[in-house]
Amino acid sequence: MPGATEAHKLGSRWKLEVKVSKFGVVGLRKGEDVNVASKVVRAVAAAALVAALMGGGLPVRRTEAQQVGRLPIDIVAMFPKEIGEFAYADLRSARRLSWFPQLREQLTPSRFKQFEQFLAGAGIDPATQVQEAAWALVPPTETAGEQIVGIAIGSFSPESAEAYFKQQKLPVIEHRGYNLYAYGSGSGPHDIFFFFLDAATAAFGHRNLVEQLIEVRYGAAEGLLRNDKMFPLIDELNGRGLLWAVLDRTYTQIAMKQLVPEAAQFPEAGRIADKVQYMTILVNADRDVDAQFNAVCANSEDANLLAAALQAGLLYRRYQAQQANHSEMVQLLDAVRVTPRGERLELLMGLNAELLQALLRRNIFAIQM
Repeated sequence: MPGATEAHKLGSRWKLEVKVSKFGVVGLRKGEDVNVASKVVRAVAAAALVAALMGGGLPVRRTEAQQVGRLPIDIVAMFPKEIGEFAYADLRSARRLSWFPQLREQLTPSRFKQFEQFLAGAGIDPATQVQEAAWALVPPTETAGEQIVGIAIGSFSPESAEAYFKQQKLPVIEHRGYNLYAYGSGSGPHDIFFFFLDAATAAFGHRNLVEQLIEVRYGAAEGLLRNDKMFPLIDELNGRGLLWAVLDRTYTQIAMKQLVPEAAQFPEAGRIADKVQYMTILVNADRDVDAQFNAVCANSEDANLLAAALQAGLLYRRYQAQQANHSEMVQLLDAVRVTPRGERLELLMGLNAELLQALLRRNIFAIQM
């Protein structure tokens, strides 16, 4: 790894933030200029929830007691073809982890807690009834902000929930026989709609996308299976992790600019970062948490150069944490391993139960939104 001076040049502004949805991590975003160690830790946590990790020097360990779920192909097929990020969380398995409730409490933003209270009034408890969740993001455009659509798999009572929604006189829109209930006015650009596909499947998201989801279900629009770039990566990860995600070029570029913001100062590194097309995240956990992060580069030479930039940033951040006597952060950063593997750049991390509990006690995963 490069020396401290080189690390300072490459790593002084490296930062990463995880945006958390009601069900878990939903994307990487440009965030406020805060301590990077805290950002990395939140990434870890969030991805295994919701709680994601950015890496894992330890190999993924899986026992019979911790087999993770596989998202049914017919659920994947319902999502619209053109999306920017697709993610999955096996919440049934996550709830078996002793640290999960405390982590979930710290990671869930206040506005999503309000949404959970809204659903609780209808007899729906996401914390216990949702067993699996999948969601997709569409990047913002000149005329619209970022949008989300998701599917929750569990055990629901659609009739009683819809009776409550009607009693509360919630705004409702009918689309192909489905009643889409609005959390909001029903006409605002940020309103989230919620409806049941059946007693085991509920959908949520912005109106445009939930309507697209229904159209795909009816065969009137192309679905995610027709996305020949993202679907193979989704199929590669499906069934392998407690949580996993695939990012397209748009979201990958956002992530790369945060992982290596100094690339703009080095034309060659910046050129390579701009060519990274896809990114995948895979998280597993039992007592400990292991995660794997991959960026798909154009060739092995590009992967090697980006690996050097990341290693320099990590070295500098470790130095900062050590100077500030943040022992937990030092341990966390020590667990990160960056390795180029052919045209892919792999980042691994392992977080043991003792370190995770220490971080939870410091409330370090708490997110204010």
